[in-house]
Amino acid sequence: MADLNDLGYPSISNMSNDEAIDLLRQIRLSRRTPEKKTTARTSTKTTRAKATAAVDAEMAAKILELLGGNNL
Repeated sequence: MADLNDLGYPSISNMSNDEAIDLLRQIRLSRRTPEKKTTARTSTKTTRAKATAAVDAEMAAKILELLGGNNL
């Protein structure tokens, strides 16, 4: 039957303090890093094109009026 000694990992109690602290730090850091997820992103050009396609002349005039751009 296999036990922990068969894994071949050194025991923390057999390490120096610096080695044990470094090993624990490496384990902690490896558990903190999230998995990288790739997501499909739309480019800014297509996003801008979608946003500007919905604005007509009447809506643009209303926006300018709200912003105070009619002070010509």
